[in-house]
Amino acid sequence: MAPDDRRRMIVRAVLPLVVEHGHGVTTAQIARAAGIGEGTIFRVFKDKDELFDACVEAALNPAEALEMIGEIPAELPLEKRLAEAAEAMNAHLQRMGAVMAATMKGRPRAIEEARNRKSVTGDSRRESLEAMQRAVRELFVPDAARLRLPVDKAASLFLALLFTQSRQMPGSPTTDEVIDVFLHGSVLA
Repeated sequence: MAPDDRRRMIVRAVLPLVVEHGHGVTTAQIARAAGIGEGTIFRVFKDKDELFDACVEAALNPAEALEMIGEIPAELPLEKRLAEAAEAMNAHLQRMGAVMAATMKGRPRAIEEARNRKSVTGDSRRESLEAMQRAVRELFVPDAARLRLPVDKAASLFLALLFTQSRQMPGSPTTDEVIDVFLHGSVLA
């Protein structure tokens, strides 16, 4: 297996363990989950911190959600397209939050490193947000004539609502309620 493929395979196998155990996950658990020997971990990653950084990077990558959004049939009613997109985005945001929380927990230094990394990864964060906006924008295109807003603005507003919904508070609206309010406030009668 090519080194990059092996890296991805290990990260994919380890993500659930990182969420469950945080930095307490052992190399034995990692090796078992990935179906490899413990030594292989350190031929691919210099240490557990580098593996955790790769897990964070994978969790931040919206590619899987974007692929799911790209597969939503344009023939579906707008409400259904948005519901499927919301499901994909919410899954991505929950996974991202769970991995970030697990890798930062009890590690003040990691939080400081993450803050410092923001300035370095600002471009990739912006690129991710732009890719999400483009993917969601396409969901609005078939109904562009019915919208009160340009499709770009509708996509941005819809994503903003989804992002705020990911921080659930008591009494927060459900995704269906968010979509209902969004559509009835944005679609011409």
